[in-house]
Amino acid sequence: MKQKYALGFLVTAIVAVGAATFWQPLKAQDGLIPYWETTEVARGAEIYSAQCASCHGEELEGAGDWRRPLANGRLPAPPHDETGHTWHHPDPILFQITKFGTAAMVGGTYKSDMQGYSEILSDEEILAVLAFIKSRWPDQIIERHNQITKSALD
Repeated sequence: MKQKYALGFLVTAIVAVGAATFWQPLKAQDGLIPYWETTEVARGAEIYSAQCASCHGEELEGAGDWRRPLANGRLPAPPHDETGHTWHHPDPILFQITKFGTAAMVGGTYKSDMQGYSEILSDEEILAVLAFIKSRWPDQIIERHNQITKSALD
């Protein structure tokens, strides 16, 4: 339970301190990842299928029982659909986690199977993947997520 609260605190601190710095490559309409751009969604779908689906599922469903740690103590890949917690994080944090990996963002002794993709995907490709993921959320989740992102950037 302590790890959960520590992660939440760290994510909040990262948003508060570093959002402006890490947000620089994410210039988009209204400061949000452009999930509405069809070309980016289609491109993101291809990249997601090649780079992410093996862990997070073709339908963004995540690994089974994703909230229960594995024998090695790491959590399975969460879903990226509306049933997961992806949409609870503002766009800059989603970008950073994808680019640098969860363990690098959390720090300390935290371990995760979520690698960073900074050496594999360009910033634009990461944005396209996130655009694809967002395009699959129901409108009310997109609206709530966009509010979370706007609040983090204010």
